[in-house]
Amino acid sequence: MAPKVTPVRSDESLPEAVDVVIIGGGIIGVTTAFFLARAGVSVALCEKGVIGGEQSSRNWGWTRVMGRDERELPLGMSSLGLWREMNELTGRETGFRQCGILYACDDQKQLDEFQDWKKIADTYQIQTTLMDGAKTAEMAAGSQRMFKGGLFCATDGRAEPTMAAPAIAEAAREHGAAILTNCAVRALDRQGGQISGVITERGRIKSSTVVLAGGAWSRLFGGNEGINLPALNVLGSVMRVDNVEGAPEETVGGSDFAFRRNIQGGYNISRRNASVSEITPDTFRQLRQFAGSYLKNRKELRVRLSRAFLDEWKIERHWTADSVTPFEKTRTLDPEPSHGLLEEAARIIKRDFPPFRTMREVERWGGMIDVTPDAVPIIDRAEQIPGLVLGVGFSGHGFGIGPGAGKLLSEIVRNVTTTVDPTPFSFKRFS
Repeated sequence: MAPKVTPVRSDESLPEAVDVVIIGGGIIGVTTAFFLARAGVSVALCEKGVIGGEQSSRNWGWTRVMGRDERELPLGMSSLGLWREMNELTGRETGFRQCGILYACDDQKQLDEFQDWKKIADTYQIQTTLMDGAKTAEMAAGSQRMFKGGLFCATDGRAEPTMAAPAIAEAAREHGAAILTNCAVRALDRQGGQISGVITERGRIKSSTVVLAGGAWSRLFGGNEGINLPALNVLGSVMRVDNVEGAPEETVGGSDFAFRRNIQGGYNISRRNASVSEITPDTFRQLRQFAGSYLKNRKELRVRLSRAFLDEWKIERHWTADSVTPFEKTRTLDPEPSHGLLEEAARIIKRDFPPFRTMREVERWGGMIDVTPDAVPIIDRAEQIPGLVLGVGFSGHGFGIGPGAGKLLSEIVRNVTTTVDPTPFSFKRFS
């Protein structure tokens, strides 16, 4: 149950030495590779499976600043500017369209929260518009639901997850980056505590700098290297539908639904504010760090105990560089979606939005999201291991803020003045 991702061929030969090795071929890894290669830095990107094969192709495809945590706003604004240029920068179709995003509010409490957020947005000169219930319903496909009001940001947009990461990876290659798929990094190669390269399943690559951008696998890789990354994996689920006429070009999200037009002419839909959190051994290992987050988001999380507990229990947490790793045993993390949540979303959208009553399901899929305790990513150097840079824990925001994050990571690696202040993304905040 995986969406069809644009294929990216792998370079045949492993480079002997590069300036930077990037672990992970999702949106964060490929954008980092692109901006480094564009700046003349030699790069090898190693992906255990295919480019964009996991959450980077399975997310909602929203590229937004509206509603973001204030700490992420500068990064979101940087990303949105880059998304607008991405087709030109890469010379390829990424599916980006500036369609605008509408958040619909059911009650006064939700509307008050958006009014408070708009005050913050105004200080960043983000153009948002508060609307009454009637205007909100009109913009939201003539909804029959009685909304209290809504918040609209015309400058937000969408892109195609199945196309974007592959397009950026190919552009990075054109600037000189080596793109290596089905090539898992087994371990860091270190001399005197300093990184001297990586050991992959295909051999060794010399390098003084490594960027870890492994998405849901980052914590496992970091743990084997002695770094405790605070991150829990949460399941998100998406359905693609067609046979919809008269639905809006704008992306729309409410308290319990979300839909956006896709490049095929249909819509991607999901159950908003509802994700599945599997109880696993890692849940108990990180219970103290995540207790506050669980309490704060308890209404949005569907906690369940399933075979995922045993599956994770069986995964090795430590290995040597000459052994087959979990990354080679699972090339692509392809979780079963939450069928219950998707069917719930479909019922809600059909009930409240007349254009969707004729919709026909095309496909559905699940994806694992790596979430930090405060739902803000880590973009920082790992001081425990000189030469290691972290781009992890994007908490479901990685696709939208990916270009800005990749550019920021490239600037941290190059040790130049950053376009966005990296302080809010410090690893030390979890010390």
